[in-house]
Formats: sequence, structure tokens, C-alpha cells
Amino acid sequence: MAKIIVRNQTIKTITKDGVDYICITDIARQKNPTEPKDVVKNWLRSKNTLEYLGLWEQLNNPNFKGVEFDPLLKEAGSNAFTMSPTRWVELTNAVGIVCKNGANGGTYAQRDIAFKFASWVSVEFELYLIKEFQRLKEEEQKQTVELNSTVCKNLDIERATMQKSLDSERTSFEKSKAAISPALD
Repeated sequence: MAKIIVRNQTIKTITKDGVDYICITDIARQKNPTEPKDVVKNWLRSKNTLEYLGLWEQLNNPNFKGVEFDPLLKEAGSNAFTMSPTRWVELTNAVGIVCKNGANGGTYAQRDIAFKFASWVSVEFELYLIKEFQRLKEEEQKQTVELNSTVCKNLDIERATMQKSLDSERTSFEKSKAAISPALD
């Protein structure tokens, strides 16, 4: 899966270690097309956001640094508190958010987190994003089933061809053996 189109907006996706991540920088363009990273940073300043991210990490990441997380949660929401995706990942060893630089760069979030972010940006956009994501996952599943079916058919054909070849070799061997057997008597 590479891109999702939601209400004429392209949203990039990546898969890392079998987990789907959705580009929340692309989602943030709904709110601020010129500085989407500021939208992401504002979302990360919220105490509710950090509570959600911390709980998600505790449930899904055995290497999450909870000790480093606690002071962040206490500071979250205050006027002086700032948080960036990179800082979050570095301080807590988070896996739910991935920061990519360069081509196709941006902040990517595991789908649960991305949907949570999308609801903060726009409930309507979130619903369209979920529907499109589910549609594409179903399409991927269908393609996988079709591919597996094709592979199975090809293996069946290969197996039948090999069996035919073995039967032919066996028949040839038995004829040779029968021809040699009287000469040995």
C-alpha cells in the first residue's frame, strides 16, 4: 500500500515490520496546507494526545520508556510545553510514530494513532480516511487470495507434470530392467 486518496487529498502510507503507518503530515494539510508540521506539533502538545500515545505504546511496545514518559505527561498542555514527533520518538523509544526525511518524508503514525490524529483534525476527514483505508486493505486481501490461488494452481500443474515425468521414467526403467533380466538368467 503506497497512497490513499481521501477527498482529493493524497495520503502516503508505509509498512514497517508488517505494520501499516499513515502519513499524518499529509492529513495535517487539511488544516494547514503550508505548515502541516505545526499542526502535528500542536496535537502533540495536548495532554490527551500524550495520554493516548503513552497508553498505546505501553500496550504495543515492550521497549517503551515509561520513566521518560511520566515527566512529559506532567508538562503536557502547559503554555511552555512543546513536543515534536522526533523528540517523542527519541525520548520514549516510541514505535507508533515514525519520522522520515527526504523523498516521501513526513511523520507517519500507526493506523490507530493516525485515525486518532485525523479525528482531531476533522471528524469528517477521519471517517473518509477509515473507509478508504478499509477498502484498500480489503482490496489487498483479495489480491493476496487471488495470488495464492494462482500459485496453488501453478503448483498443482507443476506437481502433475513432475508426476507424469516420474511415471515415464519409472516405465522406462522397468522396461530396461525387464530387458536386462532375461539376459542375466
